[in-house]
Amino acid sequence: MEYRKNDVLTLEISSLGSNGEGIAKADGFPIFIKDSVPGDVCEIRLTKVKKSLAFGRVMRIVRPSPDRVNAPCPVSRQCGGCTLQAVSYDRQLGYKRDRVKECLVRIGGIDRDIIDRVTEDAVGMNEPFRYRNKAQYPIGYGRSGELTAGFFAGRSHEIISNDDCILLPKEFAGILKAMLDFMKREGIAAYDEGSLTGDIRHLVLKKAFATGQIMAVIVSSGDALPHEEALCEALKAAGNVTTVVLNTNRDNTNVILGPENRILCGSGYITDILCGLKFQISPFSFYQVNPYIAERLYGAALEFADLSGKEEVWDVCCGIGTITLFLAGHCRRITGIEIIKEAIDDAKENAALNGIENADFITGAAETVLPEMAAKGRPDVVILDPPRSGMEGPALDAVIKASPEKIVYVSCDPATLARDVKHLCDAGYGIKRVRPYDQFCQSAHVEVCCLLTKTGRG
Repeated sequence: MEYRKNDVLTLEISSLGSNGEGIAKADGFPIFIKDSVPGDVCEIRLTKVKKSLAFGRVMRIVRPSPDRVNAPCPVSRQCGGCTLQAVSYDRQLGYKRDRVKECLVRIGGIDRDIIDRVTEDAVGMNEPFRYRNKAQYPIGYGRSGELTAGFFAGRSHEIISNDDCILLPKEFAGILKAMLDFMKREGIAAYDEGSLTGDIRHLVLKKAFATGQIMAVIVSSGDALPHEEALCEALKAAGNVTTVVLNTNRDNTNVILGPENRILCGSGYITDILCGLKFQISPFSFYQVNPYIAERLYGAALEFADLSGKEEVWDVCCGIGTITLFLAGHCRRITGIEIIKEAIDDAKENAALNGIENADFITGAAETVLPEMAAKGRPDVVILDPPRSGMEGPALDAVIKASPEKIVYVSCDPATLARDVKHLCDAGYGIKRVRPYDQFCQSAHVEVCCLLTKTGRG
């Protein structure tokens, strides 16, 4: 049967897609339907029809799924962040485990029997809300011209007003309100992407859960604001803000932070405690957004590495050194490699802060640094913790040439993990353990810790 845009169908949702959208099939033809839950029977209207698939939207839920729950956030459907709030948490965890497995089979080319054997249940949270330690609020104007802040709708730059996201600490709502009130009082304009005019683009908040310290980063198109001292006092009074930084971003770009920072008050960083270690977090620092799961994830990296205390370990894409420093107490020597200089500067400071002397840090691209290191000796274990895009091919080849006995891969995207695992398996490694982690509760994202060893070993 041929389907057309605006056709109305009644279908049962059978599964979830990679972005958390429901999937139904009409005579074997897949239809992707946002805001639906596996087990729902929905009346849907087709919004786009392509040769091999279609998209639709829910007109009416004829029979709700037993896995459907009431989403606690009133704007969860409009906001682009939480695509799974209407799905029961147990089903969310099962979906994430199954998504990891499907990627490793379909993209990684690994036998399903092997993946079923080595993949463990996803590790989740007792309370999957209020877990994020970082928010990036775009500030702009609503449809009626009012100053607003919140989060972008899916695949757009339309701001969905949200003054208290239930994934964020409660204090953030008061700090955001203080920022908007100050802008209104002082006549400070929000940045307009269309006309490239205005001042304030984003408010970035970071909280150190262990110490309670909060950093406010105001992203502006200029390098100064009126009454900066009064602004700092207003933000500090609204929550436990211990430092305020003005970041200047003059570029017409989707990148949030610009290259220039100026400290308006405080030290310019906050200090958190993770895995028993202190970490200084600056505006540019990458730091896991869910510290509760991060501690368990890093524990898995240690468990999978199975260190005796005698090993040489390399931590590729080490960021500010969280995994590096956590593993340092369990091996002979560890070296962190990271291309971002500011992150390496933070990592060195964090090593000194914790009195760790057997950790070295090198700034540079992995494909350049690793061959130079391998010329002096090979590692026993390599940790990979790349961004969502995964490892670049030359960097992965450099890891293979270094020939570690074990590779522990920490991934935030199962698709790029599967791609890279295929490359490693083709080079003689075998996949031994896979454990998903729900680092990003209520969203379709999933973190994974994966162990690979040389074939026939480990």
